[in-house]
Amino acid sequence: MADLETGRPPRPDDHMRIASTAKAFSGAVALSLVDRRALDLDDRLRERLPRLPAAWGAVTLRQLLNHTSGLPDYTRDAGFLRVLTADPRHRFDPRRLLDHVADEPLLFRPGSRYLYSNSDNIAVALMAEAATGTPYERLLRDLVYRPLELRDTSLPLGHRMPEPHLHGYDVTPPPPEDVSEILSASGVWASGGIISTPADMTRFIRGYAPGALYDRALVREQRRWVAGASEPAGPGRNMAGLAIFRYATRCGVVLGHTGNFPGYTQLIAATPDGRRSLTFTVTAQINEDQAPARLARLRAIQEDFVCALMR
Repeated sequence: MADLETGRPPRPDDHMRIASTAKAFSGAVALSLVDRRALDLDDRLRERLPRLPAAWGAVTLRQLLNHTSGLPDYTRDAGFLRVLTADPRHRFDPRRLLDHVADEPLLFRPGSRYLYSNSDNIAVALMAEAATGTPYERLLRDLVYRPLELRDTSLPLGHRMPEPHLHGYDVTPPPPEDVSEILSASGVWASGGIISTPADMTRFIRGYAPGALYDRALVREQRRWVAGASEPAGPGRNMAGLAIFRYATRCGVVLGHTGNFPGYTQLIAATPDGRRSLTFTVTAQINEDQAPARLARLRAIQEDFVCALMR
């Protein structure tokens, strides 16, 4: 159901929080700018964002995009969590989110290992803004929404959801609690704040997976896979590329991204040529920390959907 109170069924034009699948959008912006030579995959934080800690300076755009940067995750910071707990709808300055961990060193030498971090895609968006002098929201519109004809996708900073929307629920413990508007999107911004619809997400992944926004050489760079899973893990065996994941299932390979947020769990995936795709949405948060058994079941169901897609 789209709404438990009314029993309304879900529709392709219902709005929803897309959670960390928004990281693929930041990848689309960054790679489009690389294609235009406004950015380079080897650009370093010290060159583009000198206000960030000098200890982070050697981190490259490539390492941010494939989560090998070593940046500490601001969403795990005690100070950030205190603010969020005291006021879940607190309006953060999205361009200062990394300040919460600015006193922390890198967790490892950049490029030496994989570790999923929400900080990475905040830094990607800030690099895009620094390179162009253009707000990230406008870059999304000009480089992603318009070329892929996304009609109902936006990056708000508040907690309100546009109508109609898929209501997201906290189902533990019963009865289900509507948490669709419990948090402000400003606290996740480029890392997970986008609102979209199943129809738009289908258009997005059918363009993004095959690399419709940039040239083939850049697609090859994007698909230099490293060991690493999305969060939550997607179906089959996961490998990480530049703001995209490779899901090798028993029925074949799809490329895409997952995400979760209070009230929502997402998977978008398409065949590498973009001709077949799926948008898979659950209106409850399911991840390894909260419900490992449910996540295992979810991944099995997602793999069944991939198999149906391949047939």
